[in-house]
Amino acid sequence: MLSILWGIVVVLVAFWALGLVLHIAGNLIHAVLLLAIALAIYNFFKARDV
Repeated sequence: MLSILWGIVVVLVAFWALGLVLHIAGNLIHAVLLLAIALAIYNFFKARDV
């Protein structure tokens, strides 16, 4: 499950970079990136507690 979430994070960061360079859906991409970062941090700390 953790590898799937990391894959999603990588894809979202790639889309964010494309949006930043090509100016596509700017605010939406940034909001989704923040969500991806929050998920990554949550899973990082959740994995450390086990």
